Amino acid sequence: MKLVTTYKVKIKDSNGVFNNTVDIYRQAVNYLIDVVLNEWEGIKDIERPLERRKAIEDLVHLTKSNLRSKYDFDFKFYKFPSYMRRAAITEAIGKVSSYKSNYANWEENPQGKAPSRPIAGYTYPVMYRDNCFVRTGTYTARVKVWIRNTWNWIDVKLCKSDVDYIKRHCRTRKECVPTLRKRGKNWYLDFAFEEKVELSDKPIDKQVIIGVDLGINNACTCSAMLSDGTVIGRKILSLPIEKDSLNHKLNKIKKAQQHGAKKMPRLWASAKGVNNHIAIKTSQFIIDVAHLYHADVIVFEHLNLQGKQKGAKKQKLHHWKAQAVQRIVADKAHRLSMRISTVCAWNTSALAFDGSGKVIRDKDNYSMCTFQTGKRYNCDLNASYNIGARYFIREILKSLPVKVRLGIEAKVPQCTKRTTCTLSTLTNLNAELAVQY
Repeated sequence: MKLVTTYKVKIKDSNGVFNNTVDIYRQAVNYLIDVVLNEWEGIKDIERPLERRKAIEDLVHLTKSNLRSKYDFDFKFYKFPSYMRRAAITEAIGKVSSYKSNYANWEENPQGKAPSRPIAGYTYPVMYRDNCFVRTGTYTARVKVWIRNTWNWIDVKLCKSDVDYIKRHCRTRKECVPTLRKRGKNWYLDFAFEEKVELSDKPIDKQVIIGVDLGINNACTCSAMLSDGTVIGRKILSLPIEKDSLNHKLNKIKKAQQHGAKKMPRLWASAKGVNNHIAIKTSQFIIDVAHLYHADVIVFEHLNLQGKQKGAKKQKLHHWKAQAVQRIVADKAHRLSMRISTVCAWNTSALAFDGSGKVIRDKDNYSMCTFQTGKRYNCDLNASYNIGARYFIREILKSLPVKVRLGIEAKVPQCTKRTTCTLSTLTNLNAELAVQY
């Protein structure tokens, strides 16, 4: 598996010298979008991206072997760097291709407004080596920019801490060309790094998994499980200090709104910083637990948080960064050769892991519940068991022949409906497999 990660390096003392370069690049992309739209019928059947880009380049650029061009790109964008021109062509083709695909889908089902004509938007130039970017030292480089009405090289200084961080963490990875990008008032070079990893490929009966329940009261609950349903470890992360800090900052925002304030960028930025810190701490905790138990797979719920949130806890749901945690964990886990999987989230907390039926949650303490048998248990821990069990049930059934699977489903009917599977279902499934084999 190929992993691509991006690290930004701040350019010191830029003083707005890159603004004109980005403006010229975006004008070129807009010009090329019009060209691609005009010539789409002639290039849409070309499958290879390089050949498609070459076809557009022959229409806009003069060379010794191409003495006549259909469009006056070279006249409007004099001495435009060659590799930057090809990056602009690729960007234009991608935007037009996406527009044509979306428009075709809209024509089949015309709901809402038609897709708008593509524009360059907030695209940034790729600084290809030797053509637009050259390293002159560990913390210095030269970049080609539009300055004094021409394309010329300038020397820039790179932030020492950013460069040292990349040297420390990315020395074994392949460095790709950087992209010039602006964040706030500062300019950065975004370096992409590629690496290849081999993900764990153990058979299902040898796997150790971590069932993770991301919650609102507790940050996360992790359970390490084996394929026979044995739970070999449990860990719960609460983060009470961070959550109190987030609630305090949200209350300050609420109080300011009650006094008529509309825009509160500093207060919102402070709350967002705490929320991001919670997501980072949670994801690192999950990775540490997976590493502790030598897990092969980390299993999450498939959470759909789109749409308007309702209920008394809608503000907590709005600020809940569950998907950000899953994304960070996926990046870290793949680097450690672990796989990521998701299961249906329905009834993972509502059903008791022992198969006794629906649980009754406490009104005063929402993280605790009572089973139908009278047992008191932690809701998040119960959900993590069911999450891990659903993963094993799905993978075990997929690996069986059809006749064997149908026979087992007849004797363990809970397996047929994934939304009702619990840890007890996995235990019954393994017992039936032991009889079959």
